[in-house]
Amino acid sequence: MAQGYVRAADLPQVIPVFPLDGVLLLPRGQLPLNIFEPRYLNMVDDAMAGDRIIGMIQPSGGPRRLPGLSPVGCAGRITSFAETSDGRYLITLTGCSRFRVQGELPVQTPYRQVRAQFAPYETDLVAPPAGEGNLDRENLLEALRAYLETRGLDIDWDTAETAPPEALVNSLAMALPFEPPEKQALLEAPDLDGRAAVLTALMRIDAAGDGDGEMGSIQ
Repeated sequence: MAQGYVRAADLPQVIPVFPLDGVLLLPRGQLPLNIFEPRYLNMVDDAMAGDRIIGMIQPSGGPRRLPGLSPVGCAGRITSFAETSDGRYLITLTGCSRFRVQGELPVQTPYRQVRAQFAPYETDLVAPPAGEGNLDRENLLEALRAYLETRGLDIDWDTAETAPPEALVNSLAMALPFEPPEKQALLEAPDLDGRAAVLTALMRIDAAGDGDGEMGSIQ
């Protein structure tokens, strides 16, 4: 694998976290980020000087400046980095493994850090994941068609019909505009089959509603 991790023990026990509402990173998924807040510029600097690991996690209540953290996030490795002329960082995180938050640490850094437990999700490091061949692609794509038609969206159907199961499920889970609790449910699904089931159910529920009427495409 690109990140070079084969066991949960290979990953750092303490990681910086980036709480970002409605943003989902999954193992082997790629998440582009535009970093401009000083505390997160500092976080990227420190990550680049170390193991390049950052944990993406959703806020969970509390004040906006210091929200609570969801119990499960996903660690990613910085696999692309560029600095703009106005001082922003454009990075890509490639998902390594989900983690459970064991506790937040009292730190002097402007960004937050947690003790991460990767062991419950060690199978995230296995590619392709177990059971990948069990995906009911026809059922998933049928739900996707109804979902996209409701919202006036479109995708590259040739890619959707031929993409590896994990890449298809995870890219849709990350890209489609679900609500934060729905994103968290996708993250916490036990395995790829479970995530595909949650994804299919969410698309069918949304398609049964009104949609938002926006036109466009999913990249």
